[in-house]
Amino acid sequence: MSDSGVVRTRHAIDVAAEPKAVYELIVAADNWPHIFPPTVHVEKLEGDGRSERLRIWAFANREVRSWTSRRELDPSALRVRFRQEVSSAPVASMGGEWIIEAAPGGSSVVLLHDFTVVDDDPVAREWVERAVDTNSGSELAALKATAESLAAEPRALLSFADHVDISGPQQEVYDFLWRADLWEERLPHVSRLVLTEPGEDLQTVEMDTRAADGSVHTTKSVRVGFAPDRLVYKQTQVPQLMAAHSGRWTIEATEHGVRATSHHTVLLRPERVQELLGPDATLDTARDLVRKALGKNSTATLTLAKETAERAASR
Repeated sequence: MSDSGVVRTRHAIDVAAEPKAVYELIVAADNWPHIFPPTVHVEKLEGDGRSERLRIWAFANREVRSWTSRRELDPSALRVRFRQEVSSAPVASMGGEWIIEAAPGGSSVVLLHDFTVVDDDPVAREWVERAVDTNSGSELAALKATAESLAAEPRALLSFADHVDISGPQQEVYDFLWRADLWEERLPHVSRLVLTEPGEDLQTVEMDTRAADGSVHTTKSVRVGFAPDRLVYKQTQVPQLMAAHSGRWTIEATEHGVRATSHHTVLLRPERVQELLGPDATLDTARDLVRKALGKNSTATLTLAKETAERAASR
């Protein structure tokens, strides 16, 4: 640490994937929730391909924090510089850089940080340094796992959506999706749900979901609401077949009401497919199973949201 109170950290990892592919994973901030375990959601506020502003929701020492950052992208040098514009206390300032270089067997990735804390408080400094150390290690390990998995099997990443058209008000649909505390009584496939609200427009949900074969799967999620037209979520505990699962619900106005859509992005674990689904199972088996299971539950939820909203509209 320097006399000015700036703390500097360096974390690094080797990745068995091409440097350009690793750089593109880092640049694609929309994908961070299913790549980096600490990241819950990223909103791109503005950008032109070389400079951009992001609002980020992420865990820091088990607490979800939000801040706004500016990034400078350098695709020729494979570097990404970042600097928080609006930090979340006790952080006073935070910045750093991703550096990707060619190395034997693939790439070398270095993640640099520099930060200061409010009033140069030593307790806060230790808290932030611990959060940076934990998150950096987690992010680099996840970047390595994702880059290497997708290099070996690009189809491990699965994205899809289902929609329902609703002749009802947007706010009614949003409220149905946001009021997860009522899902246990409203949704047949939900057998248990525990909801907490640690911040404004922020929820944590622990839920037991009953599958078609009668098995029960426990998931944990963090949800961020953008009333009245969108809410996003990141599962922090996923079924064994998945490495990550994130998604969003969108409610768009149409000529006759709204179109409510459930979007899913799932990163599968190809190495677990035969162990979990049987010796004859393939990645296609896993993709089909996940697509059908998540699509069925999402469509069931949207159908019940439709019934509720249309009842409200007819009163």
